[in-house]
Amino acid sequence: MYASFMADGLFSPIQIRSVPFRNRIAVSPMCEYSCEDGFANDWHFVHLGSRAVGGAALVIAEATAVEPRGRISPADLGLWKDEQTPPLRRIAAFIKSQGAVPGIQIAHAGRKASTHVPWQGGKPLTEAEGAWEAVAPSALALIPGYPAPHALVKDEIRSIVDSFAATTSRAVAAGFEVLEIHAAHGYLINEFMSPLANVRTDEYGGSFDNRTRFAREVIQAVRREWPDHLPLFVRISSTDWVDGGWTADDSVRFAQAAKSWGVDLIDCSSGGISPAQQIPLVPGYQVQFAERLRREAGIPTGAVGLIIHPKQADDIIRNDQADLVLLAREFLRDPYWPIHAAQTLGVDIAIPRQYTRAYPR
Repeated sequence: MYASFMADGLFSPIQIRSVPFRNRIAVSPMCEYSCEDGFANDWHFVHLGSRAVGGAALVIAEATAVEPRGRISPADLGLWKDEQTPPLRRIAAFIKSQGAVPGIQIAHAGRKASTHVPWQGGKPLTEAEGAWEAVAPSALALIPGYPAPHALVKDEIRSIVDSFAATTSRAVAAGFEVLEIHAAHGYLINEFMSPLANVRTDEYGGSFDNRTRFAREVIQAVRREWPDHLPLFVRISSTDWVDGGWTADDSVRFAQAAKSWGVDLIDCSSGGISPAQQIPLVPGYQVQFAERLRREAGIPTGAVGLIIHPKQADDIIRNDQADLVLLAREFLRDPYWPIHAAQTLGVDIAIPRQYTRAYPR
């Protein structure tokens, strides 16, 4: 199921279930806001494909909506219908041809849906701009003045669980080999988990077990559709960074349960549920969560968040703080970060033959 908790360094291989990874570097899912009707296009092919060429072990496509109202913006990637599968199949095949593992993150934006793209301000769409009704566990607006979401009834919750499962089957058809469920950053699953966004009084609210019920139902439905030999990841917000919210202790408890539900790795991010969050933005500020969950829950983890320098990333692996490092902004700045990191660390790795003239031995 899992190779070993012992790690030699950033460029040591690892295997999770049947899937080998050439090193411990992953491209974190990053929304590109570049779709029409949820369809991937040449931007996504180049964006994701170039990171595979650049030496990453795992390339994860951005948050992919399981239904149209689950998009953050009208420009989000989607996989809620079969017609969206072929362009993603082309991308996954190219990533794999370059020696990387193709991954995809599936998501529902919850009350954070129906907004402008970030470079247009990210504010909620108006009715004239094509706004749709956002949904959430409770009718609590993200920010005062924002539209209150529709509080989901039980039949609607079950329908969304089914949508996660259906999207998973399409991800299989597209050729992805890692699936990540997005349960972080204030989106729908995270909203159910956090007492700051969930004030329900039925079996989906109140206690820890009730607030994590939706996450469990999604994970179990996805695991039934996702082949047993392929790894399943879950990204969580390890803490809300707000008093009275979800805590790191909750994350340890959740990770222990998730392991029994068939999750292979917890991708340890944080925050996003409330504008009241107080986040200490220093390099590697979230590594502590990956280390703690790995140690106390006994599950492989991914570290993410202001991981910038090769030595920093290498130390995370060598010190057994995480099993993978997931980079976002560094990959936006440099698609070939792994090649350059190997040079910095004095590690000899394979370079695409088309580029070898730029890297003389």
